[in-house]
Amino acid sequence: MLAVGLIALIAWGAWYGARELLGMNYADYGGSGDDEVVIEVSAGDSVRTIADTLERADVVASSRAFVVAGNENPDVNAIQPGYYVMRTRMSGEHAVDAITDPDARVGNLQIRGGIKLEDVTHSDDTVTRGVLSRMSEASCVDLNGESDCVEPRELREVATRTDLAELGAPEWLAEAVADVDPERKLEGLVMPGVYDVDPSWGARELLTEVLTSSARKLSAVGLPGSAEDVGYEPYEVLTIASVIEHEAVEDDFGRVSRVIYNRLDEDMRLEMDSTVNYVLDRPDVRTSEEDRAQPGPYNTYRNTGLPPTPISAPSMEALQAALNPDEGSWKFFVKCEDNGLSCFADSYEEHKENVRDAQARGVY
Repeated sequence: MLAVGLIALIAWGAWYGARELLGMNYADYGGSGDDEVVIEVSAGDSVRTIADTLERADVVASSRAFVVAGNENPDVNAIQPGYYVMRTRMSGEHAVDAITDPDARVGNLQIRGGIKLEDVTHSDDTVTRGVLSRMSEASCVDLNGESDCVEPRELREVATRTDLAELGAPEWLAEAVADVDPERKLEGLVMPGVYDVDPSWGARELLTEVLTSSARKLSAVGLPGSAEDVGYEPYEVLTIASVIEHEAVEDDFGRVSRVIYNRLDEDMRLEMDSTVNYVLDRPDVRTSEEDRAQPGPYNTYRNTGLPPTPISAPSMEALQAALNPDEGSWKFFVKCEDNGLSCFADSYEEHKENVRDAQARGVY
């Protein structure tokens, strides 16, 4: 009998030792978890690093529980950097299912070229959400039945009353907007791209994150130094790029850029509908005679020179075009193809012919 017991003890010890050696013994909670928490996945995090983060936050009982469960779900290898809503005390399996669910990710802010600071309500009542609204939405998180967001007005107030250099904008940019309308000084300064923002941040932290990241993007295209090559101030180049963004499809960016510089160099009014539209309550793609007759600093049909600020967030492609305009003597352009491409002209007479032809074909 003693021999049988000894054999059993040895067998159990061998089995336990093998499990330890193979990493099969680990703590694991049962069920789908308790309280909701937000965890961060950083760029370059491996599955094991994510598992360690979850263990520290008491999302899982052990990192091993997450790693083992992840071996059964290939989606775990595609987890993106960002912030995720999880629950404390989840089983490894439930934690893997939760973090690979697209709805778990929060704080994801996406800005595309042409987005304005404020919301735009169009003549057909559709609304294009502006930068401030998108930042507000990215800051929202629902935790344990309570919702918390940074409101657009909070972001607006902080940006209006704060030196933008304190929020991460480069000095050259902060100085350039010091004398513009405080309500518009943030316009065009949040560069297009994807930002991961912590939903626990306040308005100041949110603005600092996007402006600091935007400063890096501007530096990557050569601003402020490369503005010297086109003979304009860096902030003016940013403004030119924002107009290019609205006036053309990407294939025409370089030529529209040249038209703008040619007009500026000859002290001609830009006469761009996009600048007029910027301050209209319900803008359309094209403007009416009444729209173009309204006085104001953004009406480039009445004023010579650039508008006082950018009119939206210019894309990197538009910025590149503003810094590297095509060679040419064009001073006019009009949309003349169904795909959005324009026809360019040196003289007004040639331009009028392009307009007549585009209208006859129903594309303008």
